[in-house]
Amino acid sequence: MPKETELKPASGATPLIAIAAAAVDTETTGPDATKARVVQIGAIGIAHGKVVRQSQLDLLIDPGEAIPSEASLVHGITDADVDGAGSFPDAWAQFQEFVGDRILVGHSIGFDLAVLERECRRARLPWKKPRALCVRLLATIANPNLADYSLETIAAWLRLEIAGRHSALGDAIAAGDIFAALIPELRKRNIRTLGEAEVACLALSDALEAGHRAGWAEPVSRPQAPAFQPVDPYAYRHRVGSLMSSPPVVVKSTKPTRQVIDLMVKRRISSVLVSDQGTPDQAIEEYGIVTERDLLRRISSDAERAFDMPVASIATRPLISIRAAAFAYRAIGRMDRLKVRHLAVRDDGGMLVGVLSARDLLRLRAAAAIDLDDTIEHARDAAELAASWSMLPGVVRSLLGEAIDPRVVAEIISDELCSLTRRAAVLAEQQMQIEGHGPPPCAYAVLVLGSGGRGESLMAPDQDNAIVFADGEPDGPEDSWFKNLGAKLADMLDASGVPYCKGGVMAANAAFRGSLDTWRGRVEDWVRRLRPQDLLNVDIVYDLRPVHGDTTLAAQFIEYAYVRAHAEPVFAKLLGEQMTTGNPFTVFGGFQLENGRLDLKKHGLFPIVATARTLAIRHGIRERSTNTRLEKLIALDIGGEPDMKAMLAGHSLLIGLLLGQQTHDIYAGIPVSNRIEINALTREQQAELKSLIKRLQSAPDLVRDLMFA
Repeated sequence: MPKETELKPASGATPLIAIAAAAVDTETTGPDATKARVVQIGAIGIAHGKVVRQSQLDLLIDPGEAIPSEASLVHGITDADVDGAGSFPDAWAQFQEFVGDRILVGHSIGFDLAVLERECRRARLPWKKPRALCVRLLATIANPNLADYSLETIAAWLRLEIAGRHSALGDAIAAGDIFAALIPELRKRNIRTLGEAEVACLALSDALEAGHRAGWAEPVSRPQAPAFQPVDPYAYRHRVGSLMSSPPVVVKSTKPTRQVIDLMVKRRISSVLVSDQGTPDQAIEEYGIVTERDLLRRISSDAERAFDMPVASIATRPLISIRAAAFAYRAIGRMDRLKVRHLAVRDDGGMLVGVLSARDLLRLRAAAAIDLDDTIEHARDAAELAASWSMLPGVVRSLLGEAIDPRVVAEIISDELCSLTRRAAVLAEQQMQIEGHGPPPCAYAVLVLGSGGRGESLMAPDQDNAIVFADGEPDGPEDSWFKNLGAKLADMLDASGVPYCKGGVMAANAAFRGSLDTWRGRVEDWVRRLRPQDLLNVDIVYDLRPVHGDTTLAAQFIEYAYVRAHAEPVFAKLLGEQMTTGNPFTVFGGFQLENGRLDLKKHGLFPIVATARTLAIRHGIRERSTNTRLEKLIALDIGGEPDMKAMLAGHSLLIGLLLGQQTHDIYAGIPVSNRIEINALTREQQAELKSLIKRLQSAPDLVRDLMFA
């Protein structure tokens, strides 16, 4: 894992697969935690959801008293074995250096924590309870039907072998292997993060009480949000396209270096792009780059010939690039990661549109805290993707604290989700080739649908994705290849922190992958449907955003879908008839709550998003985001300006309330949802929310009235 990722401290938001941990165990002079002395400490590292075998600690300790024979019968350690061994303070120093700030993992770790604390007290060493997880408790959560929760029984259930039982290192390794094997089992029960695991363990009151009676320490702590970290919001407000130099300066590959230097001096620029055509209108792959440093190095090494060389011989390829639509923080992270000072800028179609230099970014304040870097783009597995994804809650909380428009924050989340999906697709394709499935049988594109495609993701996204490929029939060889790819993509995203879509909107499922012709056939089927219930999940396809592969396939598909939908007004009408907001109010006008919470997506976001999307489809508006759809409708005088502006303002309010609740829940170890705690809102917020939701009750009628306007 990259160094910068490793140094990120774990929080309640950190996925279990991404935590840096150390599995530990102690052997003692007896089973009574109030009296036992430590005679051996074992520990082993855990990273990326796996035990790191080469990172081990195995220490014998002289307890300063005789080891009872009954204890020796268990662990095999006698007085002779510890004769000449170091004292506990010596071992404790080595142990602390080994574990550092890592999360401790162990079987019945409350016992180990208790004896270690008492040893520290005896030696007058400072003690701070480390953050820890107990695999005994985690196994109870993952499989409540085991006969018992001994190390042997848990290992047998998980089909693990234990070696070196009742030695500290052997039991630590066993606990580490069990923890790694429990991660996917816990994920099946919607326990993905450190905070969620801690809260689930704390709910096992009987087991915790039994440990307390035995004198054990509390095995887990209640999660708390980390200290608030202020950020400079500039890098999160501005996109690369607004900072780049455009049009870029491009020279022909054959141009002599001397002339290129003269051009750079005259134009006062630090780099030029190089291509055979010498024009800034080609795909990004056609270009190389020459910078001041490149020229200086070549002149230093070959001064006699350097000036007459064709500039192509100095140019660096392939060109490192970034999307114009990317936020500035992404460019900063990429420059820092790759140690470069220039990035080519491309549009969504992969065409060159500009150049961004470190100089262009100097307007960013030097103290800017760029917590979201470029780690997703070079993650090597699901664990590294998960670690990158887990940075989001802190950034979201900070940006909301800086009063950034919640809709902009949602765009940032969406960009990260699309980057995560793109990288997961790359890794899934690599896995296909490693397993012998060969390269893709034809061109294809991975699409993000729904809120991610609209740029409106929250902190509880589902996997809404699809695949369009160039050629092939359903169940044919091409479709089979992409079915396999879609399954690997879904598994990768689920392990990374984006759960499987409960509605099945994933490329692994046949309805959400197909050739361009297959998708066109589906569109024809959609627009001829006679019942709205037959169109479930169809509307979110109109929010699609291509994130990987051949974007022209996606462009052809969505253009066809819009043209056909616009030509068949009954289709949009049927989509509108799916809109139901439900009644969230009691007979006395208060909110109907479930466990004190209200579903803001169902009663608030959905009517706004569905109104904007349905009317956009009907009236041929190609925009993806809810904001721009509503603004276009206002410009076309559709819907009445007061209603549309109320929805615009309400959209921002709802996203802000949901993001605030979700970041709180993530750090508290509460599974993230679209429900907010009403009593946590101020009276003013409650009144504003109630007024908005009452107004949105009429959204379905509004859509039906406007369908043929």
